[in-house]
Amino acid sequence: MPNTLHLDANELIFFARQLEFIKARTYDVVYPELKARPLIPVSFEAGNGATSITYRQYDQVGMAKIIANYARDLPRASVKGKEFTSIVKSLGSSYGYSVQDIRSAAKAGVNLAQREANAAKRAIMQKETDIAFFGDAEYNLPGFFSNANIPSAAVPADGVGASTLWSAKTPDQIIRDVNELINDIITVTKGAEAPNTVLLPISRYTLINTTPRSEHTDTTILQFLKMAHPAITMWDWLNELETAGPGSEAMMTAYNRSPDKLTLEIPSDFEQFPEQAVGLEFEVPVHERIGGTIVYYPLSANFAFGI
Repeated sequence: MPNTLHLDANELIFFARQLEFIKARTYDVVYPELKARPLIPVSFEAGNGATSITYRQYDQVGMAKIIANYARDLPRASVKGKEFTSIVKSLGSSYGYSVQDIRSAAKAGVNLAQREANAAKRAIMQKETDIAFFGDAEYNLPGFFSNANIPSAAVPADGVGASTLWSAKTPDQIIRDVNELINDIITVTKGAEAPNTVLLPISRYTLINTTPRSEHTDTTILQFLKMAHPAITMWDWLNELETAGPGSEAMMTAYNRSPDKLTLEIPSDFEQFPEQAVGLEFEVPVHERIGGTIVYYPLSANFAFGI
């Protein structure tokens, strides 16, 4: 480490050891409320040299029929796809420690604060989450909820006062709304697609998780839905869905959480670079490369808003 800021030998050794420890702990920090990676399969395949990612959105078509021996008029089954290119952009942040921070900690024999490093990582993870779900229109990065090819519709407006809101609906109407969200994927694709995940705004998730199915049972709406849809292996909440629909309406989604259907493209994962002397502090740049969320089969997902 170049001693451009005039730390003495003991202070330099102290800082080097502290920074190594802080960097290691920063890689291990997990933010449970930032749920993009658990909910969208992550792909690192493009590699850190990628500047763009070319992919296809697919629609399976074709048919089969009974044929005679030596038949030559075989029907063609194929997968039709449109080609798209998603650019890759860098995310950057930094943290640092002043000369006085280092000297004071070395003199007192205490550790340098971890919170600055954690804050830099959280800034990267928060931006990653925003792009994963909503994309970035300025830089043309695709997001899951901003994908215009995924079917989307308002739930029926048959609650009290012709409202779409679940707060104005009966348990039967809420169950109907969720059933349609799930079943529409299967119906529209004639069974070629089937969801395994349902995400709800946290307010709607807690509503169905605590509201009885009826006054004659202690089964909640959510418990009933889980029994009715055993193929749905994940029911979860997501804060971002509170305002994800048109006009910032609450939205829910059902989709197939498989890397064959969609991926969050991270060509270069979170990394920390060697410290740099900047003014009277040592600054540590942090970096990530992201290509947004690519949806290969838009009909494997469904959005319903107004809940």
